[in-house]
Amino acid sequence: MAESLRRLISNETCRVLQEKLERWYQDYHINSCDQNLTRCCEIMELNSMIQGQLFTILNQTCQQGGQYAGMEIIKSRLLPWLGSCLSSHPPARSPEGSSSRLQESLEKDRTLRELSSSQSLEIKQLEKELNATRLQLNLVQQDLKASRAKEECALINLERLNEYEQQILTLKDEIAVLAAQKSVLQSKLARSRSPSPISARSRSPSPSPMKSFSPGCSRLTNASRHANLVERFSDIYTQERLDAQSLLRSYIDDLEIVQRIIYIAAVESFQAAKRAYRQFKMRVRKTLSLSYSGSESLEDMVMDYIIRQEDLYDVQSSVNDVIRAMNTNPQISFPPEVDFIMISSLIRELCRVAFSMQTLDPPLDVSFGTDGELFSEYKYRRSYDSEFSAPLVAYHVWPALMEEDSIIVKGEVVTRRGALWSHRSRSRSRCRSRSLSPLSRNAGYTRHLPPRHRSPSPLRSGSPSKWAHSELRRSWL
Repeated sequence: MAESLRRLISNETCRVLQEKLERWYQDYHINSCDQNLTRCCEIMELNSMIQGQLFTILNQTCQQGGQYAGMEIIKSRLLPWLGSCLSSHPPARSPEGSSSRLQESLEKDRTLRELSSSQSLEIKQLEKELNATRLQLNLVQQDLKASRAKEECALINLERLNEYEQQILTLKDEIAVLAAQKSVLQSKLARSRSPSPISARSRSPSPSPMKSFSPGCSRLTNASRHANLVERFSDIYTQERLDAQSLLRSYIDDLEIVQRIIYIAAVESFQAAKRAYRQFKMRVRKTLSLSYSGSESLEDMVMDYIIRQEDLYDVQSSVNDVIRAMNTNPQISFPPEVDFIMISSLIRELCRVAFSMQTLDPPLDVSFGTDGELFSEYKYRRSYDSEFSAPLVAYHVWPALMEEDSIIVKGEVVTRRGALWSHRSRSRSRCRSRSLSPLSRNAGYTRHLPPRHRSPSPLRSGSPSKWAHSELRRSWL
């Protein structure tokens, strides 16, 4: 109680209240109505603060005097004053009623104190439980931090292991690239040392460079395989194409027909390989989807499998499709003494390269060309026997290699003036020649064959000459 009274005196609230009252009285007639009301509210707030502190001191004084101390003073002075404050016309109250209400208030105070003591005990118990929970939470957090640290260490070790594996794969890719380049160089060297085309054709064919780097191709990166396949496509143009052209010229004197046959064989080989690739990819996707469950996407798994298992490609089926398509192509004709199977070696290599080019990202393809189209320096180069002032393409010698809309390797065409009219007249003559009887066709083509290749009976219906049979067998092998 003394402490509360001391704080009341030290706050000097009463002195401030007195000063505010004096200043209000001096300025009352000068201030406006709002200002006077504001001053009044401030003084009432100070007065309520002083009353609250006095009621606190009164309560503490009663508690110090005992349970019934100060009862008479409260009855005679406090209760009537409270009644007058609550109502301007207070009803008449008997001392007995006032004492009973005071007794009730005291009982309520005692009940509140008991409740507050029980609540304080409960609060203490809850605080103890909260501290224990906090301690357990700290232990769990420490364990979680330790497990996270272990997991981070494991991830770091795994990343290092992945880096080492990637370096190993990169080294393997480089070794495979070097092996492929070595095989290509050895093949070129062996071909350059051959004494003549005739002796080269007489020997049994050596394994294809494509076969030598096909197993390593599954380990190569996309860029390395892209470079190898483009180089192989150029090698086919400079080697296998010329070999096939030399072989066909033994039976056909017309160079244009020979070059048209080779060009259509190249285009049909890419078409057949693309169809075979789509079918092969569908089968692989269907097989892997039945048992696949991993983080890597299914398409990536399918592409990786196709790249690593390119040897499963049935190239002979594509060769047969190409030969069937060439037999029904109206733009080319062939002597009945021989068959398109003579250039199956060229078709086989083109199908292999075209199939492997479909596994690149993006894939490579040959351009579409038509006779009589406008010559493009960006897409083609003219052959040596072209008319360099002619604006139109007479016929195509070799297709251009494309990556989406970009030309990777230029094709070769023959340009001549009046190419469109020449193309139509040749098409009509070829169509008329196909409608002739087999005897007339055979006789016409026999006139153009070299003397040593003429035989009284065709190859398909009778026994061939010994030289033609050996050439056909070597080309099929």
